Amino acid sequence: MFEQISESFRLAVNKLRIVDDEKALKNALDTLKKALLKADVHHKVTKDLLTLIESDVKSSGIGQKQFLDAIKSNLTTVLTAPGNQGFVFASVPPTVVLMAGLQGSGKTTTTVKLANYLKLRKKKVLIAACDLQRLAAVEQLRQLCEANEIDLFYIDGETDPIKVAKESLAKAKKELYDVLLVDTAGRLAIDEALMNQIKDVKDVTKPHEIFYVADAMSGQDGVRSAASFNEALGITGVILSKFDADTKGGVAIGIAKQIEIPLRFIGTGEKPSDIEGFIPDRIVGRIMGEGDLATLMEKTSAIFDEKDVKDITKKIKKGQFTFNDFLNQLETVKKLGNMKNLIGMIPGLGNVSNQIKDIDLENSKEIIHIKAMINSMTPKERENPDLLNNARKRRLAAGAGLSQVEVNRFLKQFTNASKIAKKFSSKGGIRGMASMMQNQNIPR
Repeated sequence: MFEQISESFRLAVNKLRIVDDEKALKNALDTLKKALLKADVHHKVTKDLLTLIESDVKSSGIGQKQFLDAIKSNLTTVLTAPGNQGFVFASVPPTVVLMAGLQGSGKTTTTVKLANYLKLRKKKVLIAACDLQRLAAVEQLRQLCEANEIDLFYIDGETDPIKVAKESLAKAKKELYDVLLVDTAGRLAIDEALMNQIKDVKDVTKPHEIFYVADAMSGQDGVRSAASFNEALGITGVILSKFDADTKGGVAIGIAKQIEIPLRFIGTGEKPSDIEGFIPDRIVGRIMGEGDLATLMEKTSAIFDEKDVKDITKKIKKGQFTFNDFLNQLETVKKLGNMKNLIGMIPGLGNVSNQIKDIDLENSKEIIHIKAMINSMTPKERENPDLLNNARKRRLAAGAGLSQVEVNRFLKQFTNASKIAKKFSSKGGIRGMASMMQNQNIPR
């Protein structure tokens, strides 16, 4: 997301090659104006933003640095709406969050992503299945929760979401859950019956937060829908789903500026791990090409256990990194989420992230083959790669449905995998891995 706006910044800055050139500044602002309008930013918001940028640049002296500083400062201000950022816990648990949104906005999958985000941070989370309108909605939620080991409360055959909400809250209190996420039916703001229903759920659960899930690709329609839900429910934050699929970003600016509701989280991919907090100055840093190391470090610290990192580092240093370790590291890295998004957080590596956008550590053909080879090994072979002579390699090839040449190639690459694991487990690990990705043939 924001790729279009980010590119427009670069084009606009290139107009300012001469210091104190007002004509060049005008051209730069015109370029920026066209780009913002094309990105679905409301015309009034665009006008106000450009006025502020122009004023700041003229007061500090016309030049590329001053222009960039003005953009960064004012865009951060625009994206910073009154209210909380990220997830804020209630003083007395459970923290109750009511999830609302239009049908098809990705509300149910976003609820699971948020639960997974909290679970990785050692919180006990319960989801209440209160979407009883959509066919098989409860079954979809049940399967998602089961696949990601998240607790779900539902009542078989129940048609009253108020009853489910009430009993889920009682369970959350009794069993000492940290957070209760109440998934409700998607609805239109003009659907009076369903809006009254969600108001009743709100009255029963008395939520600390009401999150509205908006489709990032919905443009100004998304802004208007969020405004309608805000009038009806008093939403406290917005989660943008499909954030990775939209290159424009106008809906984010519109929600923050036009209805003054803080963006709390963004969905950055399809997997449960693909969600992160929306912190305005960090997002602007990414737009400006400065990266976002703070968010990156938060994600890695939530995923990587300090004791496990120390243990694996010791094994690597002693040359004892095994195939079991490789599989464990692979599963851990997958929890970090969208690889393109991760690399984009590293300063100066925005272009690299575009080159590796197709990496899929779960479904790529090569990763599937690697897993098949390792699963064909005996327990001793997994722990001691030196045992793999030609006869054993032929067995592995047959077991994985590959040629012995392919097996040999993987075994040669195993040393590189050890290096990647070492980069992750050492100080400054992410930076080292990104550098390695630039120079290696990454599996796709």
